Amino acid sequence: MTRQILILCAAAMLGGCAADLNEVGRKPTLSPVGAGIEGGSTSIYRYPESPAKPVKKFSLWDDRQSRLFTDPRALSRGDLLTVKIRFNDRAKFKNQNDRSRTAERSIGFGADLGWDSYKTSGKGLGTLDSKTETNADGAIERSEALDLNVAAVVTDVLPNGNLMIKGSQEVRVNAELRVLTIAGIVRPADIGAENTISYDRIAEARISYGGRGRVSEIQQPAYGQQILDQVLPF
Repeated sequence: MTRQILILCAAAMLGGCAADLNEVGRKPTLSPVGAGIEGGSTSIYRYPESPAKPVKKFSLWDDRQSRLFTDPRALSRGDLLTVKIRFNDRAKFKNQNDRSRTAERSIGFGADLGWDSYKTSGKGLGTLDSKTETNADGAIERSEALDLNVAAVVTDVLPNGNLMIKGSQEVRVNAELRVLTIAGIVRPADIGAENTISYDRIAEARISYGGRGRVSEIQQPAYGQQILDQVLPF
């Protein structure tokens, strides 16, 4: 019985790292084109249906253009637009907390009883002291900078006209694959004349920049160490 349990545990461990074992001695493989927008993006919000737009039979005006002589902007499902990601974020926090509490309680009593030649007396005294103290000191300092452009696809048009976008970009350098993904909600009026938009104009923005490869594998703790960190109570 013990032997069977050990075999099952070994098979489960090998199955969990099968994807990584396939890349041993090989460079990380790129995802197929379109994999980053597979399934599209759906909004958790519900909007009332907008009325149908009137048909413009003889108008030369295009709603995709903010001006008459500029390039068209993304407006429909499947259109492309460029997202500019420019941020240099620095944060520094320091928190210090001191807590102290002291309590002292005293209680005493006395009694004298007498009857003719009989007499008795008693006396009691009690004291209770308590003291608690807590000291905490924490500091966080981080610095992040990112300067990238990524093309995104309009995956859906909400009834109020806002656009759901999603895009990804993969760059492989030697044996390291860097992946940039972005998703969110865009207002068409915020799209510039060059069909670009800044990341800070995207609502519900989800930006991820990471990767996989030899460097990322070394930076992360081993699987066993990660499990122990979650299981051990001390």
